Amino acid sequence: MLSLNKVGQLTDSNKKAGDFVNIAKIQKKVAAVSGGKVKAELSDGCVVLSGKADSWEEAIKVCGAAATPYSKIHVVNDIAVNNLDEKPMRMPAVHDSAIDGERPDVLIIGGGISGASIARELSKYKLNILLVEKEPDLAMQASGRNDGEVHPGIDLSKGSLKHYYIRKGNKMYGDVCRELGVEFKRVGQYVCFNEAWAKPIIALYVLKRKYIDKIEDSEIISGKELHRREPNFNGSFKFAISNPSTGCVCPYGLTIAYAENAVMNGAKVMLNTAVTGMCVENSRIISVTTNRGTVFPRIVINAAGVFSEEIAKMACDRFFSIHPRRGTNSILDKKAGKYMHSVASIKELAASDGHTKGGGILHTVHGNLLIGPDAVETSEKENVATNPESIEKVFSRQKNTMPVLSERDIITYFTGVRAPTFEEDFIIEKGRKCENIIHCAGIQSPGLTTAPAVALDVEKMAVEMLGGAEKNPGFNPVRKPIPALRNMTDEERARLIAENPDYGEIVCRCEEISKGEILDALNSPVCVPTVDGVKKRVRPGMGRCQGGFCSPLVTKIIAEFLNKPLEAVRKNYDGSVIVYGSTKKGEAADE
Repeated sequence: MLSLNKVGQLTDSNKKAGDFVNIAKIQKKVAAVSGGKVKAELSDGCVVLSGKADSWEEAIKVCGAAATPYSKIHVVNDIAVNNLDEKPMRMPAVHDSAIDGERPDVLIIGGGISGASIARELSKYKLNILLVEKEPDLAMQASGRNDGEVHPGIDLSKGSLKHYYIRKGNKMYGDVCRELGVEFKRVGQYVCFNEAWAKPIIALYVLKRKYIDKIEDSEIISGKELHRREPNFNGSFKFAISNPSTGCVCPYGLTIAYAENAVMNGAKVMLNTAVTGMCVENSRIISVTTNRGTVFPRIVINAAGVFSEEIAKMACDRFFSIHPRRGTNSILDKKAGKYMHSVASIKELAASDGHTKGGGILHTVHGNLLIGPDAVETSEKENVATNPESIEKVFSRQKNTMPVLSERDIITYFTGVRAPTFEEDFIIEKGRKCENIIHCAGIQSPGLTTAPAVALDVEKMAVEMLGGAEKNPGFNPVRKPIPALRNMTDEERARLIAENPDYGEIVCRCEEISKGEILDALNSPVCVPTVDGVKKRVRPGMGRCQGGFCSPLVTKIIAEFLNKPLEAVRKNYDGSVIVYGSTKKGEAADE
């Protein structure tokens, strides 16, 4: 267990260099930033901040002043914010006893990339695995609301868990995506510079990253070479940092594939299932209460994203705080995809907020361009509304990278909420006070990249915590993907249609999606019979018209599959009604 001595240093054998705090110095900084309204104390291995702030922004600034980057001595935010309207966690509409009394070996809380990848790795063993997710589908929050970049790690230095895992995770992507039947491309990344005078300085930076931090594919290329590779980039760029190992993947597609493979190997996934409480006795979780019954797990894995702090608190193991951060992305029509074929951003040496490069441009695996994200602190963990100023800010910046960009090409946009700690690093560790919990928390960028490697370490922790586990002799790492007609040759399509005529009935013209593919999605291991559930699995409605033509047909196919009326089909959440009922009936329809 981690603890602090009187001077604020970690005293266990797992302490890291730099894990030392001078609480008097921190209190001085906190008092200066807060005007004396906030107090800092050392408590149970944490820096706990209490007092009052006039705004959320002020509270975040104070917590940031108290935090040490990458430290395992975390800041816990107990600051009361005046007039802050805290929104309760959105709860599923369903209340039943579907899992009441179950006794899983492992309960995983959270159906994002972390929870799904951990479930799949643990399915290598003969274990009773239960993954619960409060949303009606997997990857509904940060894991499905990011740009899908598989990062190279050029902006990460040694000393953080992000750096420790990023190269491992990046190198695993080719094999993982082949096994799971998920499309993955190594498209390369360019960080572009206008300032010729900075080239020697940036060259030294790249050498450090390459030889000391082991980001081995890092190199400097000239402006001439950059423009040869990407002719539509700003002609004024003098040089760029190139990282060919950068890739792109569909983030929600990968999350779903991980979960489906876990289910194929014996795991159980329960959607619309929110954790509402825990019974903890003698430093162990005895039971976990949900809206669908109480379960009695041997161990719990906390992969709850922006709610991971709440789960830790339920387990009497809160030693960190999450401060949500919004990021908005825009998706452009596929015709804009011809402008560039990599990942790129401009680095303005005089402007940086320390959290992000300020968004970028990414050529997705589906052929679109994705622009963003920005980074905006927020107190609202589930507010994914998109603000026009976010789009304007990112476009204004990225037009400096590629002037041909146009807002007219936007076909949709989305906002996600990330889950950073104040130390801006991951938490991958066993509980400090609770003996049967593992935290996979503070996961933000590059969490998608690191997930395959993190899952392997959490798998080892879990098996050790269980006292060992027998291998699953039937474990199959291969998930066969749903056939994608748009990627097939004419001959391949003809053979498939001959076997099943449903593949010959095109439902979505923009993305060339057939009825057969939609029915495959509805028959998948984790079936989500909603319009958005089908959309995330096989892409009807992802094209230029955004479902304007195909959504009624998809709704009808789902209704027929469920053997229910059209009114029973939902877009995503229980309250997202598509059809209320017929407007004309019987004789009235003939008048």
